[in-house]
Amino acid sequence: MNKELLEHSLSFNRRKFLSKLSLGIGSVALGSLLIPDLFSGKPDEEALMAGLPHFAPKAKRIIYLFQNGAPSQLDLFDYKPKLQEMFGQDLPESIRMGQRLTGMTADQKKFPLAGTVFNFKQHGKHGAWFSELLPHIAAVSDDLCIVKSMYTEAINHDPALTFFQTGAQVGNRPSMGSWLSYGLGSENKNLPAFCVLLSKGSGNGQGVYSKLWTNGFLDSIHQGVQFSSGDNPVLYLNNPESISKDDRRKMLDKINALNAESFKEFGDPEINTKIQQYEMAFRMQTAVPEITDMSKEPESIVKLYGPECLVPGTYAANCLLARKLSENGVRFVQLYHQGWDGHNNLPGEIKGQCKDVDQASAALITDLKQRGLLDETLVIWGGEFGRTNYCQGALSKDNYGRDHHPRCFTIWMAGGGVKPGVYGETDDFGYNIIQDKVHVNDFHATVLNLMGLNHEELTYKHLGRRYRLTDVAGKVIDGIIA
Repeated sequence: MNKELLEHSLSFNRRKFLSKLSLGIGSVALGSLLIPDLFSGKPDEEALMAGLPHFAPKAKRIIYLFQNGAPSQLDLFDYKPKLQEMFGQDLPESIRMGQRLTGMTADQKKFPLAGTVFNFKQHGKHGAWFSELLPHIAAVSDDLCIVKSMYTEAINHDPALTFFQTGAQVGNRPSMGSWLSYGLGSENKNLPAFCVLLSKGSGNGQGVYSKLWTNGFLDSIHQGVQFSSGDNPVLYLNNPESISKDDRRKMLDKINALNAESFKEFGDPEINTKIQQYEMAFRMQTAVPEITDMSKEPESIVKLYGPECLVPGTYAANCLLARKLSENGVRFVQLYHQGWDGHNNLPGEIKGQCKDVDQASAALITDLKQRGLLDETLVIWGGEFGRTNYCQGALSKDNYGRDHHPRCFTIWMAGGGVKPGVYGETDDFGYNIIQDKVHVNDFHATVLNLMGLNHEELTYKHLGRRYRLTDVAGKVIDGIIA
């Protein structure tokens, strides 16, 4: 049998083995299985890193620009002139229909409608509406799939944020990035499959926490690796003074040998995970400093993203770093930008937030596109829920606040096999969805589909049941897929 035929046979039998194995323990992460190189007698590191999708993917990797705190769709994307016409009038009960409210507005005697103070215009061949606050994003509107009909059951930040990241409103579930690491592995043996970047804007912030990028019950090799804005982007990665790279290599070899003996004795899979993590950290010592070095970026790129892209820890810098990580094979890059919680003085705060994110978000789309990477990279932008059409607190012509609104809100996606245009519609009040609803579970199912994964087959057996990112719900939204 020649080498090419044998490799095909190995691939086929691997899939057959996995399909049978899934009957007993759930679908297994293809990237976690070790396939030896039969011609050298050594493990094939490239084969170990990359997994096999269930079917041909449209996207190879994801950059998720999460806008933590919930941007107001009514001031950015969902233009509703009726709210201006009825300014200050009470929200009709026939529209609210007894919806559950948060404790911040449930006791209000009135729910005065608040139209946006910002101007809107239509842009691009699809005529999508954009606020004057987002001129750069509006300029790339022809690349965007704008979903105006997202909804969720979660009404407060923690459960809503956790829901979007993990598919559940409670903790200890693997995040989306961990599921993709588990299912598809990494494209680069020198970098993690899942990286996390944090930034904080000028508005009212909601905190983020490590449970949002946790591996949950999956092996800890799938946990997101957080990059910081300091001199050491990944903490504890550098060798201490007087320790050379050769010394570190010898030490790791000794530790790995001890861990291998422990695995033979106890069979704990976390021991092998620890070996993998040590080896990954050793390889990252070379890869990370090169990728996080922005000094070599040409002036045209700095101009594209804006001068803040050279300031570590800013949203612009994280967008540029996300591009660099993604083009180097990181499967899932998660950004969290805090500051969108507009309960009071929303018009004033949202200006600063949009200034933080508008240019850099659009620059990321343009940068990926000009490098030929947008078609295979799925970019996602959005928060955990939307904002109410009525005012929280005192209302004036130029100032208002908006409470949480889970019943309808807007996100957008670009590249990675999505269909540009506007999907879904809300009523004239911007309060209820009237066309093409998209639930959080549907969103997850669709994202996995774009990555070549069937959300019902990507499972893991834990505590006697099979878990998946979409739990027991979710359907792929074909209208979003090109």
